[in-house]
Amino acid sequence: MKWTNATWIKPAADTGDIAPVFGKSFTLSGEIREATLSLTALGVYEAELNGKRAGEFILAPGWTSYYSRLQYQEYDVTGLLEKDNALTVTVGKGWYRSRMPGWQGSKWQDGLRGNPAGLLARLTLTYQDGRQEIISTDESWKVSESRVRFSEIYDGEIYDAAFEPVLNGDVLVFEGPSDTLIPQQGEEIREQERIAGARMFTTPKGETVIDFGQNITGYVETTLEGRVGEVLDLSFAEVMDKEGNFYTANYRSAKAQYHYTCRDGLQTYKPKLTFWGFRYIRVNQFPGGVEKAVPAQFTAIALHSDMRRTGFLSSSSPELNRLFDNIIWGQKGNFVDVPTDCPQRDERLGWTGDAQVFVRTACLNYDAEKFFAKWLADMAADQHEDGYVGHVIPDMLQNPHASAAWGDAAVICPWEVYRAYGNSSILENQFECMHKWVDHITAATTTPNLWTGGTHYGDWLGLDAPSGSYKGSSDETFIASAFYAHSTSLVIRAGKVLGLDVSSYEALYDRIVAAFRETWPAYKTQTECVLAAHFRLAPDCQAAADQLARMITDCGTKLQTGFVGTPYLLHVLSDYGYAELAYSLLLREEYPSWLYPVTKGATTIWEHWDGIMEDGDFWSADMNSYNHYAYGSVADWVYGVAAGITPVESAPGYAKVRIAPVPDTRLDWLKASLNTRHGLVRSEWKKSDGMWRFEITTPVDAEIVIGGTLHQVTPGTYYFYHNF
Repeated sequence: MKWTNATWIKPAADTGDIAPVFGKSFTLSGEIREATLSLTALGVYEAELNGKRAGEFILAPGWTSYYSRLQYQEYDVTGLLEKDNALTVTVGKGWYRSRMPGWQGSKWQDGLRGNPAGLLARLTLTYQDGRQEIISTDESWKVSESRVRFSEIYDGEIYDAAFEPVLNGDVLVFEGPSDTLIPQQGEEIREQERIAGARMFTTPKGETVIDFGQNITGYVETTLEGRVGEVLDLSFAEVMDKEGNFYTANYRSAKAQYHYTCRDGLQTYKPKLTFWGFRYIRVNQFPGGVEKAVPAQFTAIALHSDMRRTGFLSSSSPELNRLFDNIIWGQKGNFVDVPTDCPQRDERLGWTGDAQVFVRTACLNYDAEKFFAKWLADMAADQHEDGYVGHVIPDMLQNPHASAAWGDAAVICPWEVYRAYGNSSILENQFECMHKWVDHITAATTTPNLWTGGTHYGDWLGLDAPSGSYKGSSDETFIASAFYAHSTSLVIRAGKVLGLDVSSYEALYDRIVAAFRETWPAYKTQTECVLAAHFRLAPDCQAAADQLARMITDCGTKLQTGFVGTPYLLHVLSDYGYAELAYSLLLREEYPSWLYPVTKGATTIWEHWDGIMEDGDFWSADMNSYNHYAYGSVADWVYGVAAGITPVESAPGYAKVRIAPVPDTRLDWLKASLNTRHGLVRSEWKKSDGMWRFEITTPVDAEIVIGGTLHQVTPGTYYFYHNF
């Protein structure tokens, strides 16, 4: 859309790395009924009216595919007005103009970074007598350097509280984006939890470190007494090394600065235009000396998109409960407007592969419908005419080759969002993107009815990877062809929901399955068994699952899967009669396992099963995030199999629910609850007098399966008993 009565403005003199602050003063001419502030920026902004913040959106206007879509926000600022008013807006680089993606160049991003710190704003004043006055960005605004002397996504913030901006600089009107403006679509990023410093200690190197006890995404608020020119300087880390020293190598080139210059007196500071991923801070400088710092002066503030928590898991195992907590914190820390891979290093990108393996869990833990609808709209905007979908969205990498299981997010994510919430609009909005992705594979492959050729990530980080490789040993074309079949099947299902003719895709699917079975009559890795069985591609899925179970037990009851196989691993085992083995993998504490990081003190999900190895060394320095949500996808098995809560296939969004819990005697009890669009579903089981006691609540008609017996029930709470 195009705005009327507002023009883009920028500083007449470039402020370089210093964030400019734009300002406009005005006087009311009567009693106000309502005042609405609409604005956006090329970067991220913080707006204040008479020194008070407008709205709670941190890092507005958010991160979209800026070439196609730039969100603007509207704030009710009626309560902030006075007779004489000063409106100021500080604009930092944000995702728009930072040096992303960090470890390599990007012409796509360079095209954005070449733009100025632009601002577009419109304040609409409605008086009690019905008059309207509009104050918009134009040549009459003024600009100054702000107290934010530097701000960038990877490199942090430098702030000088003693600097006094003087709004006397000129602005220029320029042709900023207008046709790409859209109203706020996603969830706002908000301040969430506040965490006090848990403890302060001195490392063997003599450094002063504060531990917040939880790895988070956000920033630190500091309250201190200082004098003009004194400095507070902090560094950030996720872990300590095995000697107990502060460790930052895994941040790679991200400087992650927090440098604050004091004014006189008692003062409180928290960054305005950036964020960090961290558990620990190192106090490098402090007014009066580092020894003067105390934990009570530091508060960690977690940021994430403002989603409503819907799913809850708990059990009799403290270690399993810590895993559940880690999964939640991993989602919160990486759902900052875009589903990122990690929040700390010089990356923080919307990797499609991570999103598709986690989307079902994401929609169980939180109401993520609005979050994904916005991100998927960016995916559709970034999709190439030939159907190519990038490895990350927004697609600043512009990799020449699409990857299986990454680009398939174009199909899997909309389908899972529909399955979770029952709203077919997500399929309507994304169906073109969905089928164009399948069409892209059909056109790009070098072998009809399979996906051969191209470059793929394979079973990324598979534990059966050859030496020196990040990829597992599974055949890349096997994986690509399996996902080709799976995505085609979902396009068919989505098309039928929308009442469309999908006969050509049905024929294609049949050809893919036939070609797949002919090409791969046998499977050589755990992940190949998993995909063949889970996607129903094997001529005998039970035999594939049997082979998988043997492979797991033969290597000491260990998983060897990576990003592609792990999300479906436990599902295949429980679907084909190996639920006990699935629990053995879930409850395993030795490396490799979901609980191994818990034994090493993890408070989020790790990128690598052995991010910290058994001897205390690190897996690597270059790619070793300790807040990487993908392997947290195991929670969907706990909700859907252990607790047994799933939507009936014909009633998406839990309009009718199936509850078929699968307990295990190694746990005394397990509880799951899910706030659906139709109300609260609960499934609990526990040991009771030598039997299983089940307590199940459903707000809708339900199929309850206990010990193989089906019970058709109406809304209510039900109790069942069954022998071990």
